[in-house]
Amino acid sequence: MDRSELVELLSPDGLRLLDSLPPYDPTGDVVQMVSDLRKAGHAPGLVTAVLNQSRLRARAVPKFGEFAGRMLFTEAGLEQATRLRVAALHAGRFVGAALARVVDLGCGIGGDAMAMAAMDLAVTAVDSDEVTATVASFNLAPFQNAAVAHGDAETFDLCGFDAAWLDPARRTAGHNNTSRLTRPEDYSPNLDFVFGLSERMPIGVKLGPGHDRDLIPAGAEAQWVSVDGKLVEMGLWFGALARDGIRRSALLLDRDGTHELNAPADSEDVEVGVLGDYLYEPDGAVIRARLIGDLARSQGALMLSEGIAYLTSAVLRPTPFATAFRVLEVLPFDEKKLRLALQERRIGTLEIKKRGVDVDPATLRTRLRLKGSESGTLVLTRVAGQRVALLVERVRTLA
Repeated sequence: MDRSELVELLSPDGLRLLDSLPPYDPTGDVVQMVSDLRKAGHAPGLVTAVLNQSRLRARAVPKFGEFAGRMLFTEAGLEQATRLRVAALHAGRFVGAALARVVDLGCGIGGDAMAMAAMDLAVTAVDSDEVTATVASFNLAPFQNAAVAHGDAETFDLCGFDAAWLDPARRTAGHNNTSRLTRPEDYSPNLDFVFGLSERMPIGVKLGPGHDRDLIPAGAEAQWVSVDGKLVEMGLWFGALARDGIRRSALLLDRDGTHELNAPADSEDVEVGVLGDYLYEPDGAVIRARLIGDLARSQGALMLSEGIAYLTSAVLRPTPFATAFRVLEVLPFDEKKLRLALQERRIGTLEIKKRGVDVDPATLRTRLRLKGSESGTLVLTRVAGQRVALLVERVRTLA
């Protein structure tokens, strides 16, 4: 979205037209809708703006729920925006530390600032892009304790603030068709500034979950967050926002609530054991936090093979921190023998999971020429260093 499109959208006619549209239907006839709106007398630029916002609002529902229908978005801003449920946990850190005046440096569309304002924090949201700052201003308009500034994160005056929140831009500049930045030195603001700021005040930082662990400052609490099984972010917390004695944390959010595994440091792996009746696949947050060993000890489980994030045990112990599978059979790893084995079992639909083996699941699935009415899950991995193919079934009774 460029400046002219935003101006069209923020006009009284633009907002009225946007709110009057029916729910976005990705299968609908967009050409016909454009034609109908044009015939109704709406300018081409306005039609483009409102239809694009309607599409983005629909895409934003998983992150913002019912609030998405009252917000504005840019494509890039929505891509990086924090889910509202996670943003509320971010805000809770500041509330718990009694840090009432927060500056959000690089606020994007304002998702985290919205959560802070909703929890009665006085928040100033700052973004260097004029369009993005204007969108954030719209989204934060309902909150009297929120302000928005168009400015540079690295030069913004921090006098009067108790703490800062930063979500460095990890995509190329622009509002549409941006690409992900792979080098931390290209982030905006850059990480030298971000980590330097931690020496001046308490800060929280949101980074991608795959961020290089070697670049995590020694004094930070690092928390990896998973939502409904999807790893979404790594948060770094400094000063009063970091918890005493915790440097590694895996936080899982699901329909049953929140679950956390934490430790003062990376945990030591447990020893490798024989394949038991059950296989555990730890959640991505547990794996990235390197707390597999602690999880294994809590489950009475052993490593399936050194350096591979699968656990095994003879007894099932329900845990929210891993998906459990019942091991049905050990099948030949040889492709031809595997194809015959699956055909004998009439498996026509196959989920393929793999760790520690060089196999492309999509290509293998095609070559297996699956036929039949049954479905199954195949795990390709190593047991004590040896390649194996495990036919398993998910255990559905976990909390």
